[in-house]
Amino acid sequence: MRHHRPLHHPLEALFARSAQSLTTALSEGTRRVYEGTFRSFLRYLAVHHPEVSRLKQLQREPHLLGWLADLRSHTPPLARITIAIRVTFLHRMLEDLAWNEQIPTLTHLLSRADVPRREETSPRPLLPEQDQLIQGELQRRDDFLSNLLLLQRHTGMRIGECVDLALDCLFPLGPDLWAIHVPLGKLKTERWVPVDAAVHRIVERLRTLRSPTATSDPFLLPRNRARETLIRRVRAVFRDAVAAVGITGRLVPHQNRHTYATEMLRSGVGLPALMQLLGHASPEMTLQYLKITQPDLQREYHQALSHPRHLIPSPRALPMTPSTRADLPTLLLAMDAAQYILQIICRTLPDGSHRRLLARMSRRLAKILTQLRGLPPIQN
Repeated sequence: MRHHRPLHHPLEALFARSAQSLTTALSEGTRRVYEGTFRSFLRYLAVHHPEVSRLKQLQREPHLLGWLADLRSHTPPLARITIAIRVTFLHRMLEDLAWNEQIPTLTHLLSRADVPRREETSPRPLLPEQDQLIQGELQRRDDFLSNLLLLQRHTGMRIGECVDLALDCLFPLGPDLWAIHVPLGKLKTERWVPVDAAVHRIVERLRTLRSPTATSDPFLLPRNRARETLIRRVRAVFRDAVAAVGITGRLVPHQNRHTYATEMLRSGVGLPALMQLLGHASPEMTLQYLKITQPDLQREYHQALSHPRHLIPSPRALPMTPSTRADLPTLLLAMDAAQYILQIICRTLPDGSHRRLLARMSRRLAKILTQLRGLPPIQN
């Protein structure tokens, strides 16, 4: 066990006992980080505020804020995660000391706002040239996992969602109209994704590539192996395709999802609809997926000028047409849309009885949808 030389600071024994108490059931590495944190703080106090010898003397300004500034000006610069860990650990020790030494003010010396935020990862859609090369290579291979990656690219699904697709995931909605039922995903939500004839062909190709021995398997991708093994195989195929077309940078299948989102935005899909397509719970999550360039802004701006909002008539409800199918998939799509509209209205209302009423209706619809999706296909 590594031992540090004593600091000979009046507060050293108190902080050492607190760190030992907090790390009793933790690893030796975590204990060392706690120790390094309070030693860093006490060294700062010894140099810049030698008059501090009791816990009651500690104040947010200048003692804690000065230590935070010292961390941020460290040479060489400390990583954000390192600063975040030190601030979090010192806050825990101050809370522990506040309880044991009966000094409540210690709990307010640091706050959540003092912890630096994680560096945001910028959206990473594939470059158009990369996207074209990779799709061409996957089409050339035309095997099962290559077609699964093409399906992911043209639907924006997560890899885990593609692996979990049911064999009967594709539902016809009308002439050249289909929707794929995406099962429960990362956010524990399910959704319907509209697809075109090209995606319909990919799904049919996947069905024909299934092994004849997998007739009883309910998944589009037969489960002859563990789910995580299948996901690793899909990622490996994507890496092989990237290398085969001469791309040297590190690319991952999830970038297909970013590419799909950006493509939908440039095709005119609005943010609320794009949230539904991606299965996101908040607009902020969806915005992280998009790469909005200056040409995108110019196109949107001039399109808005050419169609001033005050000249656009209010939309009317679309009547049922003879081509509308009276079947279970159509009912599910209509109820999905109704539940989504209810949620949007709820978000615009202030807290009150009307908002609670609509929220209850939305939950009832969700339960009805769950029961309907459990029904076997209904033959008309």
